[in-house]
Amino acid sequence: MDGAVVERYLRLGLQLGRHVDGIVDAYFGPPELAAAVEAEPAAEPRELVSSAEALLDELEEGWLRDQVVGLRTYAGVLAGEPGSYADEVEGCYGIRPVFTHEDVFTAAHEQLEALLPGDGPLGERHARWEQSIRVPTEQIERTIAAVIEEARVWTRRLVGLPDGEGVDLEIVRDEPWLAFCSYLGDLRSRIEVNVTLPMSAIELLVLTLHETYPGHHAERCCKERVLVRDRGLLEETLVLVPTPQSLVSEGIAKLAPEMLLEADSGAALAAVVHDAGIDLDLAHALAVGRALEPCGWADVNAALMLHEDGAREREVQAYLERWGLMTPELAAHVIRFLQEPTSRSYILTYKAGLELSRAYVAGEPERFRRLLTEQVRVGDLLEAGGGGAPTSSGV
Repeated sequence: MDGAVVERYLRLGLQLGRHVDGIVDAYFGPPELAAAVEAEPAAEPRELVSSAEALLDELEEGWLRDQVVGLRTYAGVLAGEPGSYADEVEGCYGIRPVFTHEDVFTAAHEQLEALLPGDGPLGERHARWEQSIRVPTEQIERTIAAVIEEARVWTRRLVGLPDGEGVDLEIVRDEPWLAFCSYLGDLRSRIEVNVTLPMSAIELLVLTLHETYPGHHAERCCKERVLVRDRGLLEETLVLVPTPQSLVSEGIAKLAPEMLLEADSGAALAAVVHDAGIDLDLAHALAVGRALEPCGWADVNAALMLHEDGAREREVQAYLERWGLMTPELAAHVIRFLQEPTSRSYILTYKAGLELSRAYVAGEPERFRRLLTEQVRVGDLLEAGGGGAPTSSGV
C-alpha cells in the first residue's frame, strides 16, 4: 500500500477524533503525525467528508477502503447530512440493523424457564440466580487478575503471544460501559473494569476473557507484532470506533469466552472463581448464557426504538427489562450507552460480530488464530456465514 495513502488515512482518522472524544480507540503510529494533527485547527466535518471521498476514489476494494467508507459515513453524520440511524450503522460497519421480532425472545424465554425453575416472573428468577453467584466487589480485582493469568496460558498456546506483552488492571466506577481495553501500543493494554453494577461469577469470566485473552488485548498485540512490526502495515496502528474494524474486533472478543469456557480450559477458569468462594456450576451457567443469547438482539431493537422511532426512554427501559431480562439498573445503563456519541451505533457490533465470527471460525482454533493475526474483512465473515446478514436479527 502506498505510504502516502496510508498517511492520509491515519490523518483522516485522527482529525475525526478531534471532534468526538473516544472515536480513536487506540493510536500507536508515528507520534509526529499525531502531534501535527493536534497542532492544527480542527478540520470542519464537511472538509473531512471531502477528504474521505477523495481517498475512496484512489482505493481499490479491500480492508483499507472498508475503513474509509466507515469514516466517510461518520464524517457525514458530524456534518449533519440527512439519513436514518440504520443508514449510519450500515455505513460504518457494513451491516444494516433490522428489528428482531419478539417471537425470537419468547422462544429464548421458554428455554430459560426450564433452566431457571421456581416461583415468580422469569426476569426475577434470572436476577436471583445471578445474585446467587455474585462476586463481592472487594474480590473482583483479585479474581479477575487470576483469570487473566489462566487465560494468558491458553492464548499463548494458540497464537504464540509476543514477548513483552501484558495488561494493567484498573478498577473504575460510573462509566457508560462495563469494561474497557485501552491498547497503549508496545504490546501493552490498560484494562478498566467498572464495578458500579453488581457482577456475577459468569459475567466476570466472560468480561475478562472478552477484554484480555484471547479477546481485545490479544488481538491488538498480535496484530501489532504480525501486521505492524513484521509486515509494516501502519494502517493497523490506528483503531477507530465507527468502522468495520470494530465489528470484527467485537466479534473476536465476544467469541473469546466461548473458545475457552467450552473447552478443557473451562475447568481451570471455574476453579479460579471457586477459590474466591463462589459456587459456580459452569455447565449450567453456560447453558443459561446460550439460552439467553438471542435476547441480546433486544439491545439493537432498543437502539432502533430510540433513534429511528423516537421512543421515550421509559418505554425503551421497560422493553429491555421485559425482553432482555435486564434489571432496571442494567437497562438504564444500556440506555446511557446507546446515547453516547461513540456508542449509539456501536451496539450492533456485539451481536452481529459474534454471529459472523462464530460462523467464520466454525469451531476451528486455527481460524480463530487468523482473526487475531490477519486483516479479516466484514465481507469475509459474511461470506463464511452464507453471504447474508446474521440470521438471528429477524424472523
